[in-house]
Amino acid sequence: MQYGLLGKHLPHSHSPRIHAMLGNSSYTLFEKAPEEVEEFLRTRNFFGINVTIPYKETVMPLCDCLDSVAVEIGAVNTIVNCGGKLFGTNTDYSGFIFMCNRAGIDFSGKNVLILGSGGSSKTVRVAAKHLGASSVRIVSRSGEINYENVYEVAKDANVIVNTTPLGMYPNVEEKPIELSKFSSLTGVVDIVYNPLCTRLLQEAKSLGIKCTGGLMMLVAQAAFADKYFRDAIHSGGEIVKICEKVEWRLKSVIFIGMPGSGKSTLGKLVAEKLHRRFVDIDREIVARAGKTIPEIFESEGEKAFRDLESEVTKELCSRGGDVIACGGGTIIREENRAAIRQNGIIIYINRPLELLSRKGRPLSSGDGALEKLYSERKEIYESLADITIQTGEDIQSSLDDILEKLKK
Repeated sequence: MQYGLLGKHLPHSHSPRIHAMLGNSSYTLFEKAPEEVEEFLRTRNFFGINVTIPYKETVMPLCDCLDSVAVEIGAVNTIVNCGGKLFGTNTDYSGFIFMCNRAGIDFSGKNVLILGSGGSSKTVRVAAKHLGASSVRIVSRSGEINYENVYEVAKDANVIVNTTPLGMYPNVEEKPIELSKFSSLTGVVDIVYNPLCTRLLQEAKSLGIKCTGGLMMLVAQAAFADKYFRDAIHSGGEIVKICEKVEWRLKSVIFIGMPGSGKSTLGKLVAEKLHRRFVDIDREIVARAGKTIPEIFESEGEKAFRDLESEVTKELCSRGGDVIACGGGTIIREENRAAIRQNGIIIYINRPLELLSRKGRPLSSGDGALEKLYSERKEIYESLADITIQTGEDIQSSLDDILEKLKK
């Protein structure tokens, strides 16, 4: 008998890896069609399982007993086989509270606005109430509060929680609501964890609002479930460390900087050291277009090049886990900057202009062209960067600096 995750479609689940980090190597995936769920639970051929969408409500009447939290929420995400009797609880509740506390998002006395009315919304409603929220209101497409009237009816919201799939991969450009229209916001929570930093969270960060994505909740609920599964106690520090390890695996290391600054050279070296795949956005563009970048500029113009560049950037940066070298001008478009932020640790390679290569770079040629480009892009590079590396002729020194800063 095993432990595992019950769901309908689980090709990209992180749960087996997370439970392995928690010390449970017997955790697997149970993909079941709706008509198979009852039989699976009836046979009780497991020690304990987590349950994900769309079965969190389906399994409730199939449990022999439920705790008060699961009953209040109306959904179960953890089932334990206790000598043939199935006990159901909800550790999403505890995981959500852990995540919000860790992010410093306070619900006490706050007006809470929850986006979505599904199973996850029910969990957040109960958690917000137990955390002392002054009011809890739900936004849904056809509800009393909807996406047409929310800016008027709920303009006093202090904390917004997204429980919808809007912004989740592959539809990463979607955003459920405009945060700038709420003047009293103190916290934003998005339970989506793929991508790590959704468009909603990017807006919250730009507005200086405390925010968190859903990865910490995913790890924390797994740790709390493991208490039921194996009577294993995991400290808050352990949960945070595991979350950091999972996040590191999901993030790409993304190089930005002027043309000829050494992004590709350093990117390849970093990829080798980290045992990750290296991808060069400019080379991918050339491969897809079947012509060099100067030829694209000459035959189709800069806009056509930028359009293809945006397409490639969005695709590569949505994936996570790679080392990516951006073109010098990739950061010009806001849509590209958003794509880079969603899963990226962003490294700005700042090399003196006199050391930059101009060969084969259409926009860097001509007197004063490079200086003009730098003045236009400098602030964008600096605002995007998580890490800035000052480089010169010594590649090894730059590589060592990058690796040391990535460790931190």
